[in-house]
Amino acid sequence: MSIESQIPIAAGQASRRFAGRLAAFYATLFGTTGVHLPFFTVWLKAIGIDPAWIGIITAVPPVTRFTVLPLIIAAAERRQMLRGAIILTGFATAFGFLVIGTQRLPLLVLLAYALTCCVWTPMVPLTDAYALRGVRRYGLNYGPLRLWGSAAFVVGALGCGLLLGTVPPTHLIWIIAAVTVLGALVGLSLRPLDQAVATSAPMHGARKLLRDPGFLAIIVSSALIQSSHSAYYIFASIAWQQAGLSGLTIGGLWTIGVIAEIVLFALSPRFTLPSAVLVVIAAASAVARWTITAQDPPLPILAVVQLAHGLTFGLTQVGIMGLMVHHVPAHMIARGQGYLAACGGMFASTTAILCGAVYARYGQGVYHMMAAMAAIGGLVMWLARHRFTHHPQSAASGG
Repeated sequence: MSIESQIPIAAGQASRRFAGRLAAFYATLFGTTGVHLPFFTVWLKAIGIDPAWIGIITAVPPVTRFTVLPLIIAAAERRQMLRGAIILTGFATAFGFLVIGTQRLPLLVLLAYALTCCVWTPMVPLTDAYALRGVRRYGLNYGPLRLWGSAAFVVGALGCGLLLGTVPPTHLIWIIAAVTVLGALVGLSLRPLDQAVATSAPMHGARKLLRDPGFLAIIVSSALIQSSHSAYYIFASIAWQQAGLSGLTIGGLWTIGVIAEIVLFALSPRFTLPSAVLVVIAAASAVARWTITAQDPPLPILAVVQLAHGLTFGLTQVGIMGLMVHHVPAHMIARGQGYLAACGGMFASTTAILCGAVYARYGQGVYHMMAAMAAIGGLVMWLARHRFTHHPQSAASGG
């Protein structure tokens, strides 16, 4: 066999190995989220931490998104060590969750969780950056790789919910820690990539975005609507458990929402309405969803309401990304995404703290506050809609 005929075969094998290992790592990365997001607060309650402290503790990840995360991403990119940063943060995250599991005092849990989140929250953007570099090198498609993360979230939520029926809630933290350990080990298998030439994004004029009323409407509307999910993320599993629902049922309710989100993303290329209108529809859906949830509906209605997650979260993401692509100049898009993430993090952390205080006093009534936030977010976008070019949603601008 000639050398020329062997090269495509070797390249194809390298491509498949890269894709398989990255897909496996995405699965562990979002599998961790699948067991953490629905059940971490259940563990906090099980070890005796009150709702006010739960709100404070769960406010930590959004804070790290606009403080520590940009510094770690910048350092990894500057040193051309995306894979190394993924491995280091993976093992540091696993160690952090193991330490968290040994704590019981609220202040110590908060401290351990805060330090862990400093290395955990950068893992998704680090992995996405590594993935896109590999996609370019091997000529792959990003979607099929990332899909394994969404699927693993569903498996993680259902699996942990099933275990909740046999494992004491005080042991849930060890399930979360075990998945992070698995992820750290899988991270070692990621293939090294050729170092890219370091580039720096144009900085001139980027601050003008913050003086653009249209851009401010985009990031504020997104922050309000997405942060209106805070009560759901923090207290839904606790409330459902108190209502007598099994762990498997709780995991199933979370899964319904994620499946609806995946379906919406898959259908988004067919949307023809302007992106601003999509965001307004998403906000209206959130108002309806949280208003119904506040009434503590029975399980059949609750299951139907969970389908709205595709609209309240997914449609917001699709609409906002469409507005970012068409409204923000190409040379400022990276800085624009940074401002979007920072604004969302600030709103989410503040809302998490408020949710803890409100839930402690009013229980499910906290969802009325979430509905009000979504309504304000929708109003902001509706008033600003004339500032955006009238364009249909397209696949390229989807989330």
